[in-house]
Amino acid sequence: MFSMFQISCQGEMAEPQRDRTEPTALTAAEGPSCSSLTTKELQQNLRAVKQRERPVRLLFEIPSTRIIEQTLSRYVVYQIVVMRSGSFDSRRVSVERRYSDFSRLHHRLMEEFSEELEEVPLPRKLLTGNFSPEMISERRLALQDYLAQLFSVRCVRLCPHFSRFFTEQEQRRAHALLRAGQFDAALEQLQLVLEIQEKLLPWQSPTLTVPTLSALAVCYRDLERPEQAFSAAQKALPPVRRYGLKHYRASLLDLLVDLGYQLRRPVAQLQEELTGLRDAERGEVSSRSLKELVVQEFI
Repeated sequence: MFSMFQISCQGEMAEPQRDRTEPTALTAAEGPSCSSLTTKELQQNLRAVKQRERPVRLLFEIPSTRIIEQTLSRYVVYQIVVMRSGSFDSRRVSVERRYSDFSRLHHRLMEEFSEELEEVPLPRKLLTGNFSPEMISERRLALQDYLAQLFSVRCVRLCPHFSRFFTEQEQRRAHALLRAGQFDAALEQLQLVLEIQEKLLPWQSPTLTVPTLSALAVCYRDLERPEQAFSAAQKALPPVRRYGLKHYRASLLDLLVDLGYQLRRPVAQLQEELTGLRDAERGEVSSRSLKELVVQEFI
């Protein structure tokens, strides 16, 4: 019996182990190997990898200009298109700015970064010939290069002044329309601002979009579009929580709870958060509605 047991054990131990690297039917079905790909497919895969790894940058283009004629003044406005490189950007958004807007930005930046901008001059203003087609075209290209140079300076592209240059006028216009009850017109401006801010967001504060999303939520609600209002407020809440924007948090939660009941969404956690916030910071949490908060901004 001993010998039979010994032989049996030896037989089990002598059985060759399965090669763990041997492909099974499952792994073979997961996808074709590199050797089975055609040259064209390999090239497409390589391009896709390079596209994913390409660093994202902002690109600025000034494709057109127009002359504004007013009773006592005449000036040129430049259309600035903002795009993101590194991946295909189908959203080409643009704003219009005067030379005086560029000049104002430059002076604000020089107050903080004079040394860093020593080699980034603002294209000079001419006293004569400003409205000739040749001069307008020359300045258009010079201002386009100027924006690219500004973006190449790290401290500038991280500076709030840089993002405000592209959005502040539209934000003020949107909030003025909102205060006047012109919610459709305000919505159009706010959507433009949000698109530009989302392009700028990798280089700006994560709270950059909070005022815009809050204003969008107010507009959507007053236009009786609760789904969009809920979505906008929901997007604004995470950075508000994370970065401690107390004056927004309670107002956003209150709106979300109200809209959640209307839309039959689960709101128990939101209600609990709002109650806990008010209990923990009694007297310090704003009791104003989100609309009351929004209309006081950008006055």
